[in-house]
Amino acid sequence: MPQILIIDDNPAVATALEVLFSLHDIDTVRAEDPDSGLARLREGGIDLVIQDMNFHADTTSGDEGIALFHAIRALDADLPVILLTAWTRLESAVDLIRAGAADYLAKPWDDAKLMATVQTLLELGEARRQLDARHREDRRRHAALAQGHDLCGLVWADAASEATLALALQVARSELPVLVTGPNGAGKEKYAEILHANSAVRDGPFVAVNCGALPNELVEAELFGAEAGAYTGANKARAGKFEAADGGTLFLDEVGTLPPSGQVKLLRVLETGRFERLGGNRERHVRVRVVSATNADLPAMIADGRFREDLYYRLNGIELRLAPLAARPRDILPLARHFLDGNRPLAEGAERALLRHPWPGNVRELRNVMQRAQLLARGERIVAADLNLPAPPASAPAVPQANDEPDRAEIEAALQRHDGVLAQAAAELGLSRQALYRRLDRLGIRRD
Repeated sequence: MPQILIIDDNPAVATALEVLFSLHDIDTVRAEDPDSGLARLREGGIDLVIQDMNFHADTTSGDEGIALFHAIRALDADLPVILLTAWTRLESAVDLIRAGAADYLAKPWDDAKLMATVQTLLELGEARRQLDARHREDRRRHAALAQGHDLCGLVWADAASEATLALALQVARSELPVLVTGPNGAGKEKYAEILHANSAVRDGPFVAVNCGALPNELVEAELFGAEAGAYTGANKARAGKFEAADGGTLFLDEVGTLPPSGQVKLLRVLETGRFERLGGNRERHVRVRVVSATNADLPAMIADGRFREDLYYRLNGIELRLAPLAARPRDILPLARHFLDGNRPLAEGAERALLRHPWPGNVRELRNVMQRAQLLARGERIVAADLNLPAPPASAPAVPQANDEPDRAEIEAALQRHDGVLAQAAAELGLSRQALYRRLDRLGIRRD
């Protein structure tokens, strides 16, 4: 059962509030002065505070209430506080709302309005506690996965990423070849690094080759090496990537782009560990753990005769499927903060913009966006405009947030960028003009 602390020196007021809350199954605790109220807060277990602003009948300044509010904030900055007084001063209300007060109500209060505010605040508090508990559980699972493993700096929070990582760690020490599939920019090379770092050959070399960047006529020379004179310009013998990766891991990115001749020779070395350099006749032997990656639909390529079925099954001892970033939304904000490297915090509007964006370029696109924003942003925080993301389509679903409203700094920055034109600022913030008007009034920002 939630518990509310009432700090008021008027017994009649405190009793009326206790009766009102009891009708809604809300427990209350009473304190008659600021000192006893603060002492009760230190004991813990309070979900919300309703405090008077004046504790002496002959004073209406509210100074004691203001001091009490700031003392409560010092004890617990997240605890919601409703201010209650018979002597309302608009300036005090605006100042304390800016400082974090949840609401400012005049006596006599409206029971329905007060209960609606209280229930909303309690629900938000419960949601925050659940979120905190989830974060603690996330940290526990992160620590469990990291224990005894090298995660190569991987940043994740989404359950889909966690399942993929757990599978990667499970198969890392086996000698089976691993095929990592997923869209461009999803982090396939990072998982290849994790597989190597936790494998039996982790002390050996990790060699990465982008097959898609190799001209067809040079694929065999790059992978398997070439003897002098094997092709025009081959003035001396050279080792290939397989020899360079001997005793370690070879990562073949974009493996679906290999030409037929390269596929045949790759299949042989996967089956036997043996190959010949281009233009040579001496058989060489290597022991290499092969991890390959592709964003292509290899089964469809097999059906079209563009990829060998036997090679596919050789490469695909275990498949790691990476979801696109849009399908693992809980990864977005941790990754964004990671790419900022702690230099600037994200404003709420920037977080909403990041969560609404579809991320066709996945993690690579997110990294580029954050690095550009870090370079070009002028304020202390990264705001939505700094991201330079296209506006979401009108049909794009809203991303649920604990607080889905732009804050004061974000609104003021948008107004400054648009020279005070409310319609343009509202469009950037994702609000209607009426919603922006209400937000300006609530925060005490002048419309002119």
